[in-house]
Amino acid sequence: MTLLWDDQTRLTDRLGELRVGRRTTIVAGLSGASVPALGLLGRSPAFVERRPDLTSGVRSGEVTTSSAVIWSRGLAPSRLMVRMQSNGRHRRVVRGPWTDERADFTARVHLTDLAPGRAYDAEVWFESPDGERSAPQSLTFATAPIHAAAQSIVWSGDTCGQGWGIDRARGGLTTYRTMLGLRPDLFVHVGDTIYADEPMDETVLLPDGSTWRNELTEDVMVVSETLDQLRGRHRYPLRDDHVRAFHASVPTVAMWDDHETCNNWWPGETIDDERYGERRADVLATRGRRAWQEYQPVPVRRLVATGGDGFVGRRLYRRVPRGQHLDLFCLDMRSWRGPNPDTDPAVAADRPQAGLLGADQEEWLVRSLRSSTATWKAICTDMPLSAPTNRVTDLDGYANKDGGRPLGREPELARILSAIKRHGIRNVIWLTGDVHYTAAYRYTPERASFTDFDPFWEFISGPVASSPFWLKDDELDSTFGPEVVFSQGEAEVGRLDVAPHPTNQYFGQLDLAASGLLTVRLYDGAGSVLWERALEPEPSGG
Repeated sequence: MTLLWDDQTRLTDRLGELRVGRRTTIVAGLSGASVPALGLLGRSPAFVERRPDLTSGVRSGEVTTSSAVIWSRGLAPSRLMVRMQSNGRHRRVVRGPWTDERADFTARVHLTDLAPGRAYDAEVWFESPDGERSAPQSLTFATAPIHAAAQSIVWSGDTCGQGWGIDRARGGLTTYRTMLGLRPDLFVHVGDTIYADEPMDETVLLPDGSTWRNELTEDVMVVSETLDQLRGRHRYPLRDDHVRAFHASVPTVAMWDDHETCNNWWPGETIDDERYGERRADVLATRGRRAWQEYQPVPVRRLVATGGDGFVGRRLYRRVPRGQHLDLFCLDMRSWRGPNPDTDPAVAADRPQAGLLGADQEEWLVRSLRSSTATWKAICTDMPLSAPTNRVTDLDGYANKDGGRPLGREPELARILSAIKRHGIRNVIWLTGDVHYTAAYRYTPERASFTDFDPFWEFISGPVASSPFWLKDDELDSTFGPEVVFSQGEAEVGRLDVAPHPTNQYFGQLDLAASGLLTVRLYDGAGSVLWERALEPEPSGG
């Protein structure tokens, strides 16, 4: 059976749906398992004994105007249970899917037909077949409003990279605590949710003479090749108190990039790295994709009886509707890309075009942008548009350091920008991370070699918990005419061993007013506003 994500963040399959009260639909299942019929409980059953708290916490994700995913991980074969409440009433207990070691004890329920613009509280626990229950944990989220109302989105990327993990003496992953302090309605993690290819050491001596001390697990000390090692990498950030507290209060829209598998991988690549026993990128990516979907709160439906592992094969791109003023378009720039070597400007003209999205995703993006009625259309990418990678022989993004006509991957981006102009699609912005600094770039045809597009903004922010990098302003690829309106990063260009600190970690915020005015802010990890700009929306067709 084929699983596809549609534009409303649902997956099409043949599982039944259960309605809770008047508004709520629950969808759940487990791959290859014999699952008892789903149902509702009027009240919680008595428990035999309590197990310890859920060590990975609870999360919500993919919260739209009418749907949400609730995720957690149990400690033994058991069923996910959720008690829902809204406005102090409408209490219902939802029986989720059974889970076991085949899913590393992870489980989720996908709630649909929720009321828009409403706050929900939930208690989450697991229950064994004989009635034993884990201690319940609390979760809150709010659906997006369909009417003109304010909302706040934060975004960043790059968690626990370059060997920097959880140092509890330094407070742990504190940028998550800072983001939580803003009380955003949604967090977009724009990729590199883990660093499967970058092992951690127990201690690192810093230039100031102090020592960084990583909290270690077996799975973060080696490059991740097996499914279990990749799962362990995803479990690792969930050990942090700030991360768990953040996830319990702020829903996540998760994206993936390269480090969920291996640095700068592409389909069909044979990895040239002696640390790996398995060199086939496609094999590692299949495992990485599964582990990512098991551990991120994405609306993956597990099949009751089917072959395979019950996970989406390759289509991870989707639209996340956030009401009258905002649609998020989350792209997958990893699964469909052409080989990185084919993008070298010296040979690109003689080779087939090697885009990042693939023809189907490119067509979907343009079609979805055209059909969107939201005031603002935010295209969320795991790679920037004009910041090049450091290795010219391994050009991982659109930029190729050749500021002339579009070559390599750039024709794909040129077609998208031209289509946005041709169809009169207004108020398109681009959000990304990946390059470990924060910046605001304004693109205008007057500055560009390729000119068939309307002006637009690209906003970059990250990392949330990794080494900071920096790019000199004159290193941007000028094909599409980026102007550096603001940029801030680590001054020591090219350093990969700078420890995370609140002043060198970054995230961004979209602050939407009920009027449609969009204020973009770029923060450091300590919560200081580094740059901000209020953007008035253009009228449709104007």
